[in-house]
Amino acid sequence: MTALLCTNLGATPLLGRGKVRDLYAVEGTLLLVATDRISAFDHVLGSGIPGKGKILTQISLFWFDLLKDIAPNHLITAEVDRFPAALQPYRAQLEGRSMLVKRAQMFPVECVARGYLAGSGWKEYRSQRTVCGIPLQAGLEEGSRLPEPVFTPATKSKDGAHDENISLSAVEELVGGADAAQLRRLTLDLYRRAAAHAESHGLILADTKFEFGRTEEGIILADEVLTPDSSRFWDAAAWKPGGAQPSFDKQFVRDYLESIHWNKQAPAPRLPDEVVERTQQKYVEAYRRLTARELEL
Repeated sequence: MTALLCTNLGATPLLGRGKVRDLYAVEGTLLLVATDRISAFDHVLGSGIPGKGKILTQISLFWFDLLKDIAPNHLITAEVDRFPAALQPYRAQLEGRSMLVKRAQMFPVECVARGYLAGSGWKEYRSQRTVCGIPLQAGLEEGSRLPEPVFTPATKSKDGAHDENISLSAVEELVGGADAAQLRRLTLDLYRRAAAHAESHGLILADTKFEFGRTEEGIILADEVLTPDSSRFWDAAAWKPGGAQPSFDKQFVRDYLESIHWNKQAPAPRLPDEVVERTQQKYVEAYRRLTARELEL
């Protein structure tokens, strides 16, 4: 099985290529195609993870359906048979990894929910005992569960650099008080529902980020949702506060890149086959445990 690193849909207008997804304009809608590209330390690597785009897409579709009563989403269809005729010749590139979605005016913030201390949240807490300016109790450790989930938004990076955590008041300045309040409410409601589902399947949803947009119908959930690329999932049975937790994401990739002392500058290196295989297995395991389904790659 080979990795799909770049799509080519002929005359279909390409709007851009992100770290993972290729975005096309299709008859007043958008086509999101999740490739098998993988990034680490803000660089797309020279190797992909075969099937990763399908896994991410199928996880997102599962969550869109489960959460639609909390927030409507941008999905029109993920069935290639229902795509416009002009896309049918490209079925091999689209099957299982693409979504036809509504256009929306996207909000310029990443809507992050945290239920546990990890990543940049842990770094800020360690130095200031806050996360995005929100005061927290003393005595928490890396990996600790927070007393309640918190909304910790971030700026959206346009150049591939790190997103920067910002306060709720900064979000209010960007989008207005009413929209900021709704984004916070939706983010925390979605997180709580998803965390409860994950917990019932033996997983901890430590944190996640959502993206929202506005259509004529109001605010909708967009992009991908609750995948290992946008969320930290931990094995509940192995959870032990006091350090970094094993997670269902790019951990093997990051560990390998640290082991070879890559300077984190372009060009990004290729990955050994065993790192590719172990990373793929983690993504597949996340899908199986979250959905209780099997996936044919």
